[in-house]
Amino acid sequence: MYRVILLPHDVDTRELRRALWAHRIGHRFTEESEGQVLWLVDPEQHDAMLRLIERWRQGEPLMPERTPAARRSPDELLGPFRQVPVTSFALALCLVVFAAMGVLGDRVVAALTIVPVVVTNGGLAFGHLGEALASGQVWRLLSPAFLHFGWMHLIFNMLWLWYFGRQVEALQGSTRMLTLLLVAGIGANLAQYATGTVLFGGMSGVDFALLAYVWLMSRRAPRSGFFVPQMLVVFMLGWLVFAMTDMAATVGFGNVANEAHLGGLVVGLVLGWYHSGRARRQS
Repeated sequence: MYRVILLPHDVDTRELRRALWAHRIGHRFTEESEGQVLWLVDPEQHDAMLRLIERWRQGEPLMPERTPAARRSPDELLGPFRQVPVTSFALALCLVVFAAMGVLGDRVVAALTIVPVVVTNGGLAFGHLGEALASGQVWRLLSPAFLHFGWMHLIFNMLWLWYFGRQVEALQGSTRMLTLLLVAGIGANLAQYATGTVLFGGMSGVDFALLAYVWLMSRRAPRSGFFVPQMLVVFMLGWLVFAMTDMAATVGFGNVANEAHLGGLVVGLVLGWYHSGRARRQS
């Protein structure tokens, strides 16, 4: 985000906030020691924001005139996804894999589990990760992250992937988001595999890594533009703890990949601490 203007603490900015959203100007206000800071998301909207601020200072009407709703073009609809290609691709790949599971069933699962799985003598036989990697099946280190075993599992993981991933990619670029996705996905999968579990999947390990990363960036480098509501942090960490209890299985949330969640969280904390430290030194 880009810092635009500093306003005194006692200035009422509610009308300006409503007008900025009405004009579709992405922004955020933060409370700093010296006053209220207005940040801009898209630098191409800088002039439009300054014009609106000047009208607000002059006491002029700010809200746009109502016009008949126009049909949005495909480019407008796809715009948010094109701005964050890594996040969008990961989300789309999860949806494609989920659809393929519905059509092809267990063949998709067997192709994407962390080790090969085959049916033999009426039971399941599992391969070894070292042998799979030696034979060139390196995708198995990451591919379980794209497996989801139910609509609720998929929806919640995609919601948090979009919420946090889009923020990382918009503020720090696609390379940073790709790095987080790969390191957190592989780290979470290996953490779960280390417990002896083979049949697991989901993007939640990456989601917890993104949560930790965004939270640390927002706390340690507030001028970086990152933001996450504290209650959302409390909710997700509470869910992490709840899923580890026997109560989770009692209410139908059994077989949760808890170690993958913890592995992703640790990756996010490490990367978040490192990059937030760099951001603080550069500010």
